[in-house]
Amino acid sequence: MSREQIEAFQLERLKETVRHCMNNEFYQKKFKEAGITPDDIQTLADVRKLPFTTKQDLRETYPFGMCCVPMRDCVRLHSSSGTTGNPTVILHTKKDLDEWANQVARNLWMVGLRPDDVFQNSSGYGMFTGGLGFQYGAEKLGMLTVPAAAGNSLRQIKFIKDFGTTAIHAVPSYVTRLYEVMQEQGVDPRRDTKLKVLAIGAEPHSEEQRKRIEDMMGVKAYNSFGMSEMCGPGVGFECPEQNGLHFWEDYYIVEIVDPETLEPVPDGEIGELVLTTLCREAMPLLRYRTRDLTRVLGRSCPCGRNHVRLDRMRGRSDDMMVLRGVNIFPIQIEKILMQFKELGNNYLITLTTDEDNDNMTVEVELAEMFTDDYNRLQQLSKDITRALKDEILLTPRVKLVPRGTLPVSEGKAVRVVDKRKVYQ
Repeated sequence: MSREQIEAFQLERLKETVRHCMNNEFYQKKFKEAGITPDDIQTLADVRKLPFTTKQDLRETYPFGMCCVPMRDCVRLHSSSGTTGNPTVILHTKKDLDEWANQVARNLWMVGLRPDDVFQNSSGYGMFTGGLGFQYGAEKLGMLTVPAAAGNSLRQIKFIKDFGTTAIHAVPSYVTRLYEVMQEQGVDPRRDTKLKVLAIGAEPHSEEQRKRIEDMMGVKAYNSFGMSEMCGPGVGFECPEQNGLHFWEDYYIVEIVDPETLEPVPDGEIGELVLTTLCREAMPLLRYRTRDLTRVLGRSCPCGRNHVRLDRMRGRSDDMMVLRGVNIFPIQIEKILMQFKELGNNYLITLTTDEDNDNMTVEVELAEMFTDDYNRLQQLSKDITRALKDEILLTPRVKLVPRGTLPVSEGKAVRVVDKRKVYQ
């Protein structure tokens, strides 16, 4: 689609979506407070007249208060864990699920997968959208799909070898764990498997970590972005150029805003990603504040697609650590650590308060083959500390630990532990 075709389609769908939202009391009230009606949406720029929606709105209307169709038309729900408040529930009609599968299938086709490929989904199923989202998308494309789910690495490796798996979807930290188990079992992914594509996502990761994963596994790793509020995986995906995530603008209107002022930021400037759904029946979301931080890279691509390209997520505005007045994101730490070949893949950032001063300790595992020579380790620690200081403008404590020392997760990795005192 050309940019003109994309934007014409977006305007048509935006008008329909706003009218559809008037079926719901939550939106009726929101529109009344904002002093707008569906007739006020005449251009794409008019999307800015619409009120933002947030995770808090989903919690306050729990469980079905933002549904825009009769409940009898809904066929599935996904929900967050609700560990910090009411869960956020997302409802789907049959059409919503079909559109979701189309998005995922489009992504997998884009990176070269075809019906004769074998797709192993090493993602959690159940309420987590990564499982069923990729399952339905891979089946829509026509691939033999292996619902391996997360964990049990020995079984994963057996499936990869026995079933001739050519593509895997998993969170990045689990791919590195899978490789470590392969090494322990004497399995060389380049020699002993038919792997050709990795789809990695669901947790922030640096370009340096992606390159390390590609070097380990011997195949291309493509960044995937999704969130349950939009549908799940499939919202954005890298093409073979690996130069930003294509966000599908026939499904979403993409805005990047300053998280403080909520005003749009220029292309190339980092801000908060805001999305408006265009094809959702059960729960359309208008100007949803994702809290994810990114920037626009461009609206065309050498691959021939004209859907907007966004940079990899830099973290979340609510994940930012503030230490001695300095804003720091965990991905900045990872970016530096992954540049040292002497280091392994696992690390942990701990924030503490010592004598009323906040401090950061970065524990990182050594690569298995590295020396236990004290002088070399001391020099390595100094080099890492210096590089981290250049990146985050603070001097952390760096602790080099043997491989296998830090906790290992087979789901999303926990990278930050905050033990600081809370002053009232």
